[in-house]
Amino acid sequence: MSRAIQLAKRGRYTCKPNPQVGCVISKNGQLIAEGWHAITGEEHAEINALNQCDDASGSSVYITLEPCSHHGRTSPCVETLIKAKVKEVIIAMLDPNPLVSGAGVKQLQDSGISVRQGLLEAETAKLNTGFIKRMQSELPYVCCKMAMSLDGRTALENGDSQWISSEQSRLDVHRLRAASSAIVTTVDTVINDDASLNARSLDFDVKQPLRIILDRQLKISGKENIFSIPVDVSGKIIIYTEKENDERINELKNSNTDVVSVAKSELWLKNVFTHMAKEYEINDVMVEAGATFSGALIEAGLVDELVIYMASKLFGDNAQPLIRLNLLSKINDAREMELADMRRVGKDLKLTYKFT
Repeated sequence: MSRAIQLAKRGRYTCKPNPQVGCVISKNGQLIAEGWHAITGEEHAEINALNQCDDASGSSVYITLEPCSHHGRTSPCVETLIKAKVKEVIIAMLDPNPLVSGAGVKQLQDSGISVRQGLLEAETAKLNTGFIKRMQSELPYVCCKMAMSLDGRTALENGDSQWISSEQSRLDVHRLRAASSAIVTTVDTVINDDASLNARSLDFDVKQPLRIILDRQLKISGKENIFSIPVDVSGKIIIYTEKENDERINELKNSNTDVVSVAKSELWLKNVFTHMAKEYEINDVMVEAGATFSGALIEAGLVDELVIYMASKLFGDNAQPLIRLNLLSKINDAREMELADMRRVGKDLKLTYKFT
């Protein structure tokens, strides 16, 4: 199963919105085939592995995720496993989709195939945190990425912020973008920072993330740099707004840009993120925005993880803060996080925190 997990990781940048899945087939104590899910719409891991076999009958199949039992972009993998007459299937975890979870296992067992479940389940779940969250809560897994000085500042008082982090950190951010289903920002960031929000300077194949702009009042002009990037090196643009029946909605819409109206509400942010998950099958979101928007997402309980690149620089107390949150009167009211990872990237320190 450890090998299957390693294989699954090969689809990290190309198989979204599908989960990363790996498969290993053994027979008579020998590994005879392996596969992984590489590209959305193409064969799943089990099929890719079975296609390597002249005869998989009587074999043991190790899969990181319960094989699909329903018709989606491809035909059910369970049917192919049954036709191949495999002896047993060992899966790390059940399908997190509550509508189909366990159905694949039942079909295999009803066909006389032995099934074991739970081997390296915790390790496998880490591959697909976004997919699991979307299936179970209809919300994406949200990572808020920020860069700051040693004294917790993100820009000088005059707004100058390029560059806080090192070149190596900026390349690492592109890897994070490449692994994300979508990059989310605000219209102010698009206008003020001339943001492009695509994954660049990488030496591997990438399915570009969707680029999502939250623009409640529809201030965007459509002439910003983000709209001029060729579609072969960038993802589709989605603009979320509170505006309805605005003539500018039709002006902005085209083959590479959607404009989605979400009614004004106290739960507007949550409704937007729910729409992302349900309508666009977005598993993992990376937020790249300023202190106010990042703080609003945290206050709304929508952020799962913070990734902070801390540079060895001091900006002073007049510089702009990392995150703006509601005023606290008691230390015990502060939001707590768990330090999940810490490593050096170039001259910087990369800190990953998860909300508890």
